[in-house]
Amino acid sequence: MSIPFWCVFISALLIYVARMPVAKAMKEQGGYNNHLPRQQQAQLTGFGARALAAHQNSIEAFILFAVGVLMAHTTQTAGWLIDSLAIIFVIARLIYLLCYWADLAWQRSLVWVVGLVCSLLLMISPTFRTILL
Repeated sequence: MSIPFWCVFISALLIYVARMPVAKAMKEQGGYNNHLPRQQQAQLTGFGARALAAHQNSIEAFILFAVGVLMAHTTQTAGWLIDSLAIIFVIARLIYLLCYWADLAWQRSLVWVVGLVCSLLLMISPTFRTILL
């Protein structure tokens, strides 16, 4: 499996890593309400609310990243830049989660932009294939 595909797999796992603190915060709020979990999540504050937002953003970011990797793959665009963009995306998303959990707002926004740029560059990578090969 290629490096970008491994990065897609890791990014998918990060969605659930981001979810773990949400479940913990819900348990601390009087127990995990498995009957109405989304209603309970809507009442989270502080760390729990930030963890939920980080989880939801992880889902949103994954979609663009996976599409970018698939666009590069289906057009047979490969090389060091594609691998690097995929790795940088995963690192940015890890840092993003840590920043969100720690309430580091501007740092979180900065690494979010890094991840977004990686995804967008992967999407347009077929246009600069000659540089990559």
